[in-house]
Amino acid sequence: MIKIYEKLIVSSSPHIRSNESVQSIMLDVLIALFPAALMAVLLFGYRALITMVLAVGTAMIVEALWLRKRDVFSDGSAAVTGLLLAMTLPAAAPWWLTVVGSASAIIIGKQVFGGIGYNIFNPALVGRAILVVSWGGHMAGDIWPSPQPFAFGADVSAVTGATVLSVPEKAVMLSLPEMFIGNMAGCLGETSGLALLIGGIWLVYKGHIDLRIPVGFIGTIFLLGLVLGGGFYGNHLMTGLFHVLAGGVMLGAIYMATDLVTTPVTPNGRLIFGIGCGLITMAVRFWGTYPEGVTYAILIMNAFTPIIDNFTIPQRFGEVNESA
Repeated sequence: MIKIYEKLIVSSSPHIRSNESVQSIMLDVLIALFPAALMAVLLFGYRALITMVLAVGTAMIVEALWLRKRDVFSDGSAAVTGLLLAMTLPAAAPWWLTVVGSASAIIIGKQVFGGIGYNIFNPALVGRAILVVSWGGHMAGDIWPSPQPFAFGADVSAVTGATVLSVPEKAVMLSLPEMFIGNMAGCLGETSGLALLIGGIWLVYKGHIDLRIPVGFIGTIFLLGLVLGGGFYGNHLMTGLFHVLAGGVMLGAIYMATDLVTTPVTPNGRLIFGIGCGLITMAVRFWGTYPEGVTYAILIMNAFTPIIDNFTIPQRFGEVNESA
């Protein structure tokens, strides 16, 4: 008969065991991004595929060189960073812009802080912010290719224009179903809310994201669009939905604001984080210079993550309030 104490395993902390690893989580994120990546290729053709391959390849190679590793894929986090950056770029982005942005995301957004787990800002958004500040002409204005579904060999750079956030007159020409499916100009990952939602459901199923962040983010966008949007898109309700589907809200709320490293760890903190992202995004849309504010909203809230955690950490069980 086996004694009870012989069944106990004594080891050093931590004592929580899980079958998940960083690589398995990153693979799940890549799987979740596949519908959006596929939709981008269907809408924008081979140029979208080239942009994604360049961004992912550059990110993996730069990280391998930085860490002096022969395993280019490694834990998969570089591939996720590269693909997320590609999702924020136009399909016809110059090859050098993609390479510089991806390398910047890995080096400046991630490795200078010590690598995965130590970065305080979302690396992909750091790369995008650098591109917007340094080469704004390639990241804003009438540079967004119009979708040409299933025209894989077409030159998407031949027909370009502004996004619906930049030109409200253009927005009213699109229906909400068209915006939801992705029939509008924009970044590779901003066009199809349907594809992004499918991937988001997969991440929720796998337990990788907390719904408090995307719900707080998207809910704030909807409410502010409904109340302050002026009802320009048919009526107030539809205007709220328009602000949810336009721009990078779905991409940012589901895939970037939920980053496990740069967001709060407490439940209440995550809700505050999501609401804060929504408030800043809409402040930029209504009163800012840029038509879209998702990138800077998430980066700003990343900076506030330690403070949010500090104020939302629950009281330890049995702790005495000395001020009482």
